[in-house]
Amino acid sequence: MLGLIIIALLGSWAIYQRQAIADVASDLPVKLSEKLDQLWSIAQSSLQDRKYLRAEKALLTILRVDERNASAYNRLGILYAKQQQYKEAIECFEIAQSLEPSASSLHNVGLIYYETKNYDKAALAFEQALAMDSDLAARHIAYAKVQEKLGNDRKMIDALEKAIQIDPIPQTLNLLSDAYERVGDVELATQLRERAAKLIIPENRTKRIRQPRRVIM
Repeated sequence: MLGLIIIALLGSWAIYQRQAIADVASDLPVKLSEKLDQLWSIAQSSLQDRKYLRAEKALLTILRVDERNASAYNRLGILYAKQQQYKEAIECFEIAQSLEPSASSLHNVGLIYYETKNYDKAALAFEQALAMDSDLAARHIAYAKVQEKLGNDRKMIDALEKAIQIDPIPQTLNLLSDAYERVGDVELATQLRERAAKLIIPENRTKRIRQPRRVIM
């Protein structure tokens, strides 16, 4: 009788163990996801607070768990760029690009090449980024700046004109005005400066701030 009880208990324990293991296995993805979310939060806040070592540890931990996480490589690249570790930053952006091709990764590579005065490679990276996404004025402005360094005035002007078509803000209008002055077109440069001036709010004019309506619940 005792033997049968022991066998029954062992059987019950085995069933319980199988259920427990199944429960733990099903719970693993949830816990892992929560842990990754926590690490992302740490990385983001640490980058904002310039706690770079803490941010780096969080991002490297994410990559140990998910070695094909392109977003983590991009963030790590930004972190290294902020610390002027340009070689490491480029490596991270290139890995991110190989895992998940994006205009942002290419643009970031271009910015670092520009910062390190490798203008030919910067131009190529910006061209590849624009081929993927040409809807951001900032991409055209960055390309214009590198073309200025390379002495390609026409390409610089073309890029700035495209930027203005997307977002005609005073800063970009003034950049294009400078570019036209550089090539000797003073009249067009003056027109662009006047256009930019009209978009700038005079300092003595204050904006009226509308108070939000109070909502009674």
